[in-house]
Amino acid sequence: MPAITAEGLTKVYGSRGQVVRALDGLDLTVEEGTVLGLLGPNGAGKTTTVRVLATLLRPDSGRATVLGHDVVKDAQRLRQEIGLSGQYAAVDENLTAAENLWMFGRLYQLPSATARQRADELLEQFALTDAKDRVVKTYSGGMRRRLDLASALIGRPRLLFLDEPTTGLDPRSRFGMWEVIRELVRTGATLLLTTQYLEEADALADVIAVVDRGKIIARGTADQLKSQVGGERVEIVVRRPEDLAAAREVLGRQSRGEVTVDEHTRRLTAPAEGGTQQLVEVIRVLAEAGVPLDDVGLRRPTLDDVFLSLTGHAAEDAAATPTTDEPAPAGRTS
Repeated sequence: MPAITAEGLTKVYGSRGQVVRALDGLDLTVEEGTVLGLLGPNGAGKTTTVRVLATLLRPDSGRATVLGHDVVKDAQRLRQEIGLSGQYAAVDENLTAAENLWMFGRLYQLPSATARQRADELLEQFALTDAKDRVVKTYSGGMRRRLDLASALIGRPRLLFLDEPTTGLDPRSRFGMWEVIRELVRTGATLLLTTQYLEEADALADVIAVVDRGKIIARGTADQLKSQVGGERVEIVVRRPEDLAAAREVLGRQSRGEVTVDEHTRRLTAPAEGGTQQLVEVIRVLAEAGVPLDDVGLRRPTLDDVFLSLTGHAAEDAAATPTTDEPAPAGRTS
């Protein structure tokens, strides 16, 4: 049996003229022992999906089971087997890290001594031992996120929901969180990870499901999704505006796809089926033609590329619609 199965989930917020369909017949399957990345912009329905599957929100219609438990009928039993780390750290800023983890252990009905032992294990695992007696209000954003993730693991959950775990982090802290999540994956955990970033889903997920306006619109590995948007692209910026035509002709010969030109930025983009070899050849031909460049490189598909290919609109267009993703309430699922 899959770890997660969702069929026809719907959730509507508001009434009359202010109705927003957060989930619109969403179907989802996550196999046990895998990491599924739920990819989409703000307002796509990611957090609502997590809240329904984690028993924090009742769907208006449809059915979902997690670890064999119905998310509505068996909610109390299910909460004992899952963990959730939401977009906003659900830790008490006036307590120390050790006190926070002990408290969450007690909420999971662990004996006091067991909760303290488990807290020590997690503090070491998440490199927080040296700061365990400091109040959390003195922590950096990355430290808070690590502590929040540790608190979600205090009860040794069989399945973990991570709702945009790197939101608001600087690049260094984000990469640090990636390493923490990879370590969880190596233990064989089942994870559902929501993210706005294709790069993040690519780095962490076995399978990616793209969600748009409350529906899953595509599913596959990172490579499969990239192939739908044409894979890598070569980008060049010519130094002189008068060289745009010549550069376009060169790119057209080197690529089988359409060449796009932005005259304002002097930037040209074309599919790069040959990868770095094609890039080297483009640079060589342009140099022989006497076309100087200000910038050149290979660009991987972005979330906007995926959405534009699959839906006909860019990710920021979806994000501009009324948001369907309300922040989860503070606290754990226990």
